[in-house]
Amino acid sequence: MKIIRILAYRVELPLHETTYKWSGGKSVTLFDSTIVRVETDTGLVGHGEVCPLGPFYLPAYAEGVRTGLRELGPHLIGDDPCQVAKLNRKMDAVLKGHPYVKSGIDVACWDILGQACGMPVCELLGGRYGPDFHLYRAISQEDPDAMAAKVAGYRAEGYRRFQLKVGGDPDVDIERIHAVAAQLQTGDRLVADANTGWVQHEAVRVARAVRDVDVYIEQPCLTYEECLAVRRQCERPFVLDETIDDLHMLLRAKADLAMDVVNLKISKLGGLTKIRQARDLCVSLGIAMTLEDSWGGDIATAAIAHLAHSTPTEFLFTTTDFNSYVTVSTADGAPMRLNGRMAASNSPGLGIAPRMDVLGKPALEIT
Repeated sequence: MKIIRILAYRVELPLHETTYKWSGGKSVTLFDSTIVRVETDTGLVGHGEVCPLGPFYLPAYAEGVRTGLRELGPHLIGDDPCQVAKLNRKMDAVLKGHPYVKSGIDVACWDILGQACGMPVCELLGGRYGPDFHLYRAISQEDPDAMAAKVAGYRAEGYRRFQLKVGGDPDVDIERIHAVAAQLQTGDRLVADANTGWVQHEAVRVARAVRDVDVYIEQPCLTYEECLAVRRQCERPFVLDETIDDLHMLLRAKADLAMDVVNLKISKLGGLTKIRQARDLCVSLGIAMTLEDSWGGDIATAAIAHLAHSTPTEFLFTTTDFNSYVTVSTADGAPMRLNGRMAASNSPGLGIAPRMDVLGKPALEIT
């Protein structure tokens, strides 16, 4: 089997809640997502999705996906999409860095591999654990009472995991955490995700002020060293995200006892092939994980679901359903939440069929 054509489509994804806000005054009202389509000489077609959380979250931006594909794509024409490890070595050889650019192609190739084998991607990634899995709901940064009301509403929909966007004024963040915690019940989990928004002394102060709350502290500061310093003074469970972007950092953080949970994102690491390596290493090292991506719609959610469903239940801290946040559906067959839980498709590959009328004309075509 050979790749004969690569296409990319630009799709705008508005939000049901109109705006998503997090630390440092950052916000997004419209997500710019790239759907990658890989076609083969056998007629099999695979799809992936890359949707950065704006240009100010990770070293990634929406137009960069498509620009990078113009550089990377021609090198992959004629290659076998089912040889995913070999294909990843080639992508790394012809384009240094920029893992998010490679992610959509890698996911599309896993989609093709699953179809070729007649198996869902989750079974190829290690097997299906349980009938479904927990989802978390991200709570956009607002005043404490508004965030508490959102949590109460989403809890009524079945969610039991909540990622609270903090990283603002420490005094207000302390209020946010206490207000939301008052809404929770036994079995719920609360994560205060600062998204690098605090400086070190602020993070220590917040952690000490909420030490009586059952809450996880996630990525309080910009650098790994600052986070490690906070971790060593923090009595609450600790999550790292933005600073863990490859296996070397993951191993370093394990050696430093820098975290209890790690947040791994598909596009941050470069696709399912790379995140599977990190996921399996975490299982071996005994580290629980949030498995997700930066953002996305139906196709990104399908990839997340297959990754999450193939992860041993005791190591899957949580995951998410981004397609429920946005107003545009880009594919049929995508997984949908039910009472705060979700399951990967049983169909071969990712189990999705893109809605070509929504995708429109391709933004680029490589042959």
